[in-house]
Amino acid sequence: MAKQLGDPFIIIDEVYKTYPGGLDALAGVSLTVRRSQTVVLIGPSGAGKSTILRCLCGLETIDRGRIVVEGQDLTADTKLRQKMRPELGMVFQSFNLFPHLTALENISLAPIKVRRQSPEAARTLGRELLEKVGLADKADVRPSQLSGGQQQRVAIARALAMQPKVMLFDEATSALDPEMIGEVLVVMKDLALSGVTMLVVTHEMGFAREAGDLIVFMDQGRILEETPAEEFFRNPASSRAGSFINKIIESGAGRPWPADE
Repeated sequence: MAKQLGDPFIIIDEVYKTYPGGLDALAGVSLTVRRSQTVVLIGPSGAGKSTILRCLCGLETIDRGRIVVEGQDLTADTKLRQKMRPELGMVFQSFNLFPHLTALENISLAPIKVRRQSPEAARTLGRELLEKVGLADKADVRPSQLSGGQQQRVAIARALAMQPKVMLFDEATSALDPEMIGEVLVVMKDLALSGVTMLVVTHEMGFAREAGDLIVFMDQGRILEETPAEEFFRNPASSRAGSFINKIIESGAGRPWPADE
């Protein structure tokens, strides 16, 4: 996918992370993400993909190495990590919406509390984002009245409301029924095409192929391959990656992009 990429925005340099019990979640991972780039992290469960995202947004600390975002080294500076956290929008597997708030209230809450926006400005932005994710008519609806796909789209809008400089998606469709996955992936692809810098952990090979600029294949806490998407799916460099892709496609996650069906 032809896209004009910017300068290096995120630099992960020789990062190590070991969990209690001696599990090496990350074993010397290095990765550079350029501005406006969509980087898709794929690999088997336990490969370390989600750990990278959690370390980036400060939910996990690293044992060794460096994490640099927009030229600022966040590794040892707790205050700087806290300051930069709103710039990294995270979308998890679970939606984590407040059940007692409407969709619009869920989206506008953080901009009011964290960004210190006026309620009016936050609601205006929230309505714009609901329209962006195809839910303009759901502003006053509570999560319990929304489908799983709709709730996840609200969660994406909520992350975007903080106007982050990068979006992190951690298996954002894995908790959804198959018929709801496509509607979320369409929103994610639109964001990728609009130039939002994105790191995406997913097993959806159709999305990775169509929306990804760079595919990063991981296994056992290490990056085994880092290849442009078109080249990766045509001819993966490692036999481990080729075997993984075949198994995913056989399971159905390699289905064509929803819009092409």
